[in-house]
Amino acid sequence: MAPWSGFWERNFFAGTVSGLAHAASSPFVRGAVSGIGVITAVAGFAELASIFGFMGGAEREPEPNAETR
Repeated sequence: MAPWSGFWERNFFAGTVSGLAHAASSPFVRGAVSGIGVITAVAGFAELASIFGFMGGAEREPEPNAETR
């Protein structure tokens, strides 16, 4: 969301480093930053889901060893 907000336009570094303001205002750069953020959020939610056990279905009992059969 930040690349498409007004905060992105008022960036301190974009005003002080030459060429960065032009690159930061490019829709391609904004899209890339947004895409990386979406990928990071999806990966974070997937990791949280695996930690809390929401994904992967019901727990299965371990298979017995060949020695115990």
